[in-house]
Amino acid sequence: MIEKKSYCDKAEYIPPFAIQCRTRVSVVEDGNELAASFTRMVLHPDSDTSGCEPNIQAMAAAVFTDAVKADWAAKQAADAAAEEATEPESTASESAATE
Repeated sequence: MIEKKSYCDKAEYIPPFAIQCRTRVSVVEDGNELAASFTRMVLHPDSDTSGCEPNIQAMAAAVFTDAVKADWAAKQAADAAAEEATEPESTASESAATE
């Protein structure tokens, strides 16, 4: 019987704002692995972990404390403000030129 198995075979905390999970997808026949592939997923303090495996949920709960979540939100806001400040002003001048 051939079956497909999928599980997180490697998880690591990348301080201060990320957990990286490697998911192994294996095709197994009679206990022998015929093929395998990998995907990666990165979780941040604002990520929904409800669909993750219990060990990943536990890791996220342990490292993504309220203080880390607050720092992440502040970083996201600062990054957005910095990106907005560096946007070229050509969009405004292009609009004025077409009127």
